[in-house]
Amino acid sequence: MLTLTSERQTRAHGWPAGAKLAGLVLWTLVLFQLPGLAPAMAALALAALAAFSLGIGADWLRLLRMLWPLALVLALWHLATGTPRDGAIAIARMLAAVGAANLVTMTTRLADMQAVVQWLARPLSPVLPPQALALSVALMIRFVPVMLLRWEALTMAFRARSPRPALWRIAIPAVLAALDDAEHVADALRARGGAG
Repeated sequence: MLTLTSERQTRAHGWPAGAKLAGLVLWTLVLFQLPGLAPAMAALALAALAAFSLGIGADWLRLLRMLWPLALVLALWHLATGTPRDGAIAIARMLAAVGAANLVTMTTRLADMQAVVQWLARPLSPVLPPQALALSVALMIRFVPVMLLRWEALTMAFRARSPRPALWRIAIPAVLAALDDAEHVADALRARGGAG
């Protein structure tokens, strides 16, 4: 099964999902309030230390590695605008925030996260059904590994046909594949009586 949740059980798997999600929100809020590069790098190092101490460091790094195109764009932009230090801070903060989010998703069952979202969305029930919102969040999280695999498959297919870099050349096929997958999921939900 394709999932972001780590198959290797860690002590963090037993922690309450609500507490982990609340900690992630607090972590991100504090992270983006701290000035300078050193705190951002320290936060990234702390997230990496947590991942490796839980025994899921290799998978954590693999997921974080997917951010390199965005990090490259940020670096080039800040180099072009003459603000390389700001670029380094932005990249470090992004990696630390996403790294912490990866830790939460890797150590939390999707059903537990759905339950937290459903509980939080209860006050919105007159205008938005909590079950629908929870399902949307679960589908979004669930589709991340699917899209990563689709991107890798498109990259390998392109490399088999051309020695040129595949990055921007497979962007449109990847978007079309995502839309196609979304349509299939909507059809499946409609067939089962859900909103599509």
